[in-house]
Amino acid sequence: MTIQKKLAVVLSGCGVYDGAEIHEATLTMLAIAKAGASYTLFAPNITQHHVINHLTGEEMNESRNVLVESARIARGEIQDLKEYKAADFDALVFPGGFGAAKNLSTFAFEGPECSVNEDVELAVKSTVQAGKPIGALCITPAVITKILGKVDVTIGNDSGTAGAIEAMGGKHVQTTHGEIVIDRNYRVVSTPCYMLDATIDQIEIGARNVIKTILTMS
Repeated sequence: MTIQKKLAVVLSGCGVYDGAEIHEATLTMLAIAKAGASYTLFAPNITQHHVINHLTGEEMNESRNVLVESARIARGEIQDLKEYKAADFDALVFPGGFGAAKNLSTFAFEGPECSVNEDVELAVKSTVQAGKPIGALCITPAVITKILGKVDVTIGNDSGTAGAIEAMGGKHVQTTHGEIVIDRNYRVVSTPCYMLDATIDQIEIGARNVIKTILTMS
């Protein structure tokens, strides 16, 4: 009997400018389901850095919670990231969106000098320690690099972000739509997604390639 593999997916809010990128998150979940695996969604129970009006791009004078906002994408089925245990899952996946650089870390504001949310850092380190793979989409490879240091990743071809990754001790590999980079030491698989000028079908290819690869590694 084949045992269904279980993946944990970490969200950072709801919406590209202040949370998780919805296309990347949804297509990651779809890729997992179509591969015959299951997923559980997590997010840190923290206040998000700020709230952006996605119609105008302007900051709004209100406060929102990352876990509560992520529950929109999760249709309510989501857990506090503090509850994540690497032993319960075969892999860990991070869709992108500015929330990864604003809520899961401070990379959007401090670049290589950024800090990472302690629950995110613990989740990544415990997954690595357990010898299980990690998928990183879009900007999240920068967060992974801040945690792990000497790791091979990609965010596409943006020189500024690539330079910041190198400054944090990582090695950036230039890629284009749908391509992945595999770090064999830490077992991290990354793809650029909307760090490039991408279409939704190109995002689907990237998400599918990451999921397919980490499932073969798990």
